[in-house]
Amino acid sequence: MLQHFSDLKFCSALRNNLDKNRFVTLTPVQAQAIPPIMEGRDVVVTAQTGTGKTLAFSIPLAEALAAAPRTKTVKVLILSPTRELAIQIDEAFRQIAHGMHIRTAVVVGGMSEKSQLRDIQAGAEVVVATPGRLCDYLDRRLIDLSRAATVVLDEADRMLDMGFLPDLRIIMDKLPAKRHTLLFSATMDPSVAGLVASYVSDPVRIAVESCVQTAGQIDLFGYQVPRGSKFDLLEYLLRNEQGSFLVFVATRESADRLTKFLERENYKVAAIHGDRSQSQRNEALQGFKDGVYRVLVATDVAARGIHVDDIAHVVNYDLPQEPQNFVHRIGRTGRAGARGASWTFVTPSELFEMRKYERTLGIQMQFRELPLLPRPIGLISDAEMDELVAAMKANLPPAPAPEPKAPPPTPRSFSGRRRRRR
Repeated sequence: MLQHFSDLKFCSALRNNLDKNRFVTLTPVQAQAIPPIMEGRDVVVTAQTGTGKTLAFSIPLAEALAAAPRTKTVKVLILSPTRELAIQIDEAFRQIAHGMHIRTAVVVGGMSEKSQLRDIQAGAEVVVATPGRLCDYLDRRLIDLSRAATVVLDEADRMLDMGFLPDLRIIMDKLPAKRHTLLFSATMDPSVAGLVASYVSDPVRIAVESCVQTAGQIDLFGYQVPRGSKFDLLEYLLRNEQGSFLVFVATRESADRLTKFLERENYKVAAIHGDRSQSQRNEALQGFKDGVYRVLVATDVAARGIHVDDIAHVVNYDLPQEPQNFVHRIGRTGRAGARGASWTFVTPSELFEMRKYERTLGIQMQFRELPLLPRPIGLISDAEMDELVAAMKANLPPAPAPEPKAPPPTPRSFSGRRRRRR
């Protein structure tokens, strides 16, 4: 098997970029995927996050584009389920194609439409897009995909689920009938096997680093914890463990609430979820990368778009809704051969579901004894919590709770006839 990028025949510009960025040794997925892609074969690749999938398709595509005459038409379309992932794919592609005069454009929601259209009209040969915004551009005839003979579906399992399938069908109908199709994902549910087969022709199938293998580089710890004690347990981990924390919660409201709690305790924390603007999401992610924030609180919408090296800990504050998201969450740590830790908070009512995840994914959680934590406060409303947080920030005691009203007097009961007045 190939071991080094120098074993492959690349143009001098691409080779210089690889050397400049110190890309020397091929990862297993790159060693297996790059040769058939360079031969023009369709590929279906299943490989865990952090194994180098983005470069596995970006490098051979950059080599092919370098050999083709420059035109102002879209030649390569790369589809991604999230904005963050699309932006990072574009950054990775431009990094390895620097100085090769290959124009790129990012087509995603939540960002300036004007700048995206400017990049397309300037002659972008590579377009990295999310399906929703791309369908909008197609409907308004702002982009032409009739000559995009190569399509990449990154995180293909999510591309092929029911949420993206209608948009995906519209997009694929706009591409040439004869095309080069590359499907990459960390997981591939058997239920989408038929759809995969309909989009590829005689593909090379590559499976590298299954969840079981990858979990060997990640310590999977679990705690059975009452719901009201989750925050205290997270604080315990933050005090006793070193490094950065990526914390996954179930909802946007939970992300904002947990961020408030952590800010109250003077932790450097940011949140990333679907209600945040793109500039806010970019700032949070970049701040987390740069170490400005030690903690990043995220929902599953961001699970596949967070590519940050050296995340020490992933915390499943809330369980994901499906096993595949568990894989994508823990895959944010233990990347590229490094060791990481995953901490999963399981309430007593969720224990059966967690055991089911273990069987489905072929993993085993190491449940630890719950440390001594403060007695959990009772559940209170969001309005009460906002008032409590504001009072604590102002260094004032919170307003006392109103005293319970005395019950109304019980009416007296009378028996017999009313006495006549004399």
